[in-house]
Amino acid sequence: AQSIGEPGTQLTMRTFHIGGVAQQALKQPVIHVGHNGTIRYKDLRTVESLDGKFIVLNKSGAIAMIDEKGMELESHPLVIGTHIDPSDGAQVSKGDQIATWDPHNVPVIAAQKGKIEFRDMIPGITVKKEKDETTNQMQMVIIEHKEDLHPQIVITDAKTKEILASYSVPTGAHLSVKDKQKVKGGEYLARTPRKLSKTKDITGGLPRVAELFEARKPKDHAEIAKIDGVVGFDGMSRGKRKLIITDPETGEIAEHLIPRNKHITVYEDDVVERADYLTDGPVVPHELLEILGTHALMEHLVFEVQEVYRLQGVEINDKHIEIIVRQMLRKVRITDPGDTTFLWGDQVERTEFIRVNEEMQEQGGKPAEGEPVLLGITKASLETESFISAASFQDTTRVLTDAATLGKSDLLKGFKENVIMGHLIPAGCGFETKRKVQPLETVEPPELEGDSLLI
Repeated sequence: AQSIGEPGTQLTMRTFHIGGVAQQALKQPVIHVGHNGTIRYKDLRTVESLDGKFIVLNKSGAIAMIDEKGMELESHPLVIGTHIDPSDGAQVSKGDQIATWDPHNVPVIAAQKGKIEFRDMIPGITVKKEKDETTNQMQMVIIEHKEDLHPQIVITDAKTKEILASYSVPTGAHLSVKDKQKVKGGEYLARTPRKLSKTKDITGGLPRVAELFEARKPKDHAEIAKIDGVVGFDGMSRGKRKLIITDPETGEIAEHLIPRNKHITVYEDDVVERADYLTDGPVVPHELLEILGTHALMEHLVFEVQEVYRLQGVEINDKHIEIIVRQMLRKVRITDPGDTTFLWGDQVERTEFIRVNEEMQEQGGKPAEGEPVLLGITKASLETESFISAASFQDTTRVLTDAATLGKSDLLKGFKENVIMGHLIPAGCGFETKRKVQPLETVEPPELEGDSLLI
């Protein structure tokens, strides 16, 4: 706590000194290569534009640079709408510009040529005319609505009228095409301004750290994919857009309900992996734990906390944050008690869970099953086994009343409770040896027969 608190003080003082200047979090909208080599597209869906460049249609891809032996020298993740200059397999030299993108807008791009058809775009209800400040021209903008309507741009074959592609258009998008217009592959259909949340205000630094450590659900959070699979849309449900991910191998289906005003960053038939972002925003840590597990969540929390401090040039060693994260994940919720004495839904210490299961396996019984639980630091501190430690932190009266009512006993295993009681703390070079000492069975001394003499 001291290791995090000391640079935290600097962070606060610097924030007051600067006065909360907003810092742009977006990277430079251009990529230059740092080596000579060959360009390789990784999981990229592209369409060739009119000027001969390749436009990226999905957000999960990347562009890599490989050497003569096939070793990857560098890799750059790309956003939707990135213009790539070299084709796949092209040779480039160090310092060459290989890609650019618009840092201010998220585009909707036509994947193939055809005729435009607007769906559910009703003037005054789902769309309205607005003046574009940059071009001084009138544009159609998608507005928020309460009706069960789903604004879409559909591309149809000009001759057969067959639907070739359909694109959901989010609230706030500026339309770049007109109804019945003919388009070619690579043309922009609409642009959505990137949200101001991309601008990080340093005054929000410490509250963000508190939000992460307290494991709160962030405001305006992102929706992430529950399974690997292919994206599809299935109209509206309860006033929200229904996004479905289907695993082509197993046939498993995961359903996501996304609010209308959320900008969906994936398109129909996109291939996504577990925990890929489907919308913009910060991820909910509890969802990440459920989908990817403990290790991925630990990495995420450490990275996000470090990101806040790094923004100010404050360096903290990862181990200090990792200790806190480990404490946040020390509880397990019982999903199947097996032959143990645990109950369904019980929250138990991970060490206790492992110990009881090992004993049960030795006895030949069925061990319990459980899932990791993420607790905020306040809740984790109050739910410790030691009531003395918990009482010294918060809600002292309640903690002591509960302990007295339930007749709890404190085994003084941790630091805090031993300091409070004036004992030696369980740490130091002799601690590990002392912990492993087992009391021997009491053995009665043998009785001597007759007049045996002890020499």
